[in-house]
Amino acid sequence: MKPPYTITASILNLVVSISQKIGEASAHYLDKQSPKLRKENRIKTIQATLGIEGNSLSESQVQAIDEGKVLIGFERDQKEVQNALALYERWNEFNPVKSDSLLSAHRILMQGLVTNPGEYRNRSVGITKGKTLTHIAPPADRVPFLMNDLFDFVSNDPDPLLIKSCVFHYEFEFIHPFIDGNGRMGRFWQSVILSKSHPIFEFLPFETIIASSQTDYYLALAQSDACGQSTPFIEYMLGVLDKSLAQLLNTTNVVLSETERIEYFIFIGMKDFSRKDYQRVFKNLSTATASRDLKKGVSLQLFSTYGERNATRYRVLF
Repeated sequence: MKPPYTITASILNLVVSISQKIGEASAHYLDKQSPKLRKENRIKTIQATLGIEGNSLSESQVQAIDEGKVLIGFERDQKEVQNALALYERWNEFNPVKSDSLLSAHRILMQGLVTNPGEYRNRSVGITKGKTLTHIAPPADRVPFLMNDLFDFVSNDPDPLLIKSCVFHYEFEFIHPFIDGNGRMGRFWQSVILSKSHPIFEFLPFETIIASSQTDYYLALAQSDACGQSTPFIEYMLGVLDKSLAQLLNTTNVVLSETERIEYFIFIGMKDFSRKDYQRVFKNLSTATASRDLKKGVSLQLFSTYGERNATRYRVLF
């Protein structure tokens, strides 16, 4: 069954805006970010999505854990970060429309934090804000059927994937399939859904926008609950994606260092190239600066050379 929602003019306008930004990002190679930028965005994503759920650790502390450091006095928060790092590291293993894949992801994310990670809940749950009961989730015995219907919708409905990913996110929170971890799983899974068609979403830290507008996030969920369809939440989430893509595109204005340019060039996968090939990637780079970069790459034993003068070519050594 198709979940209820209405495609409004606001939703259509946001889909157009996001689609344009995806195209622009791809043109700037942001779907193949440098390892440095990729790591920074992943740290931001994990800190923000866990922070929404009450984790107290900062970006610098999350980065320290990623580097193998141990923080004293933050056992549960640290475990949440370690699990999230392990989950995002295995991103490409997950099929966005398979229940077994979702359960596997939950098992990684919540290992050591709940009694039965990777299993749908087997009892009724309600969501409270303070002392007020704001939502009663569907009965536990309905969860597997509701989730399979939701996967079927994502797989087969003809509406744009951008819209369907937002519908999935809302319906996932409504169903509340797990005892704990639903918020961070819902955000993660929307990214997984989107990344299969648009790889840039694997490293888009849209959770930072949600973290800075949590009141609006929960209000959009509540409004959708109240009207019986996910339209308000779709509008909110598409706005989040649009803002996050705009922020990501602004990183193209950042001046990269010599080493960062070399690292980025190696990452995009060109194994045998000329100086002109290098300059096609860094369009505003002068010939002299490009030559210095390549000389640096050779001195670091990252590149080898063959040919002479203007015919010199370079090979990546690993």
